[in-house]
Amino acid sequence: MLGLQNAGKTCLLNVLSGGDFTYDTISTIGFNMKKVQKNNVSIKCWDIGGQPRFRPMWERYCRGASAILFVVDMTDIEKLHAAREELHDIMGQESVEGIPLLVLGNKSDMQAKVSVDELIDALDLKSIEHREVSCYGISAKEETNLEAVLSWLVKRANEPPKPGASRR
Repeated sequence: MLGLQNAGKTCLLNVLSGGDFTYDTISTIGFNMKKVQKNNVSIKCWDIGGQPRFRPMWERYCRGASAILFVVDMTDIEKLHAAREELHDIMGQESVEGIPLLVLGNKSDMQAKVSVDELIDALDLKSIEHREVSCYGISAKEETNLEAVLSWLVKRANEPPKPGASRR
């Protein structure tokens, strides 16, 4: 799980793993790992810090992953360009080629936000090749679309790894 700082990655992971949403979540320093259970599937989710000093480490955590989740704050329009740059940088890494990408526009419960279509355009998702790319608007706070996210993850966790790739 990647994204710029304050996108809501840690809150989302807390909610997905069965915890409660909290407003006063402290930004992840380094990384955080939790297991998410859905039916009989257990998924190990890594929440990687989004501050600039941690972004060079993103690629190492993504190698061999079943999926990459990129979380974006739909209300922080000023950071969309930086989010696009970071997303395209990681997607351009040969070591993550072919790994499915799920972009999550978080904070969809807020009034002042971009739409999912605007997010797709702002992040230039249609230009990302060599992998499946999906995008959902979610709200970790209201738990909007989180069942769809879990279903998406479970489907990818059950798929066999690509030849030559090891899975975490």
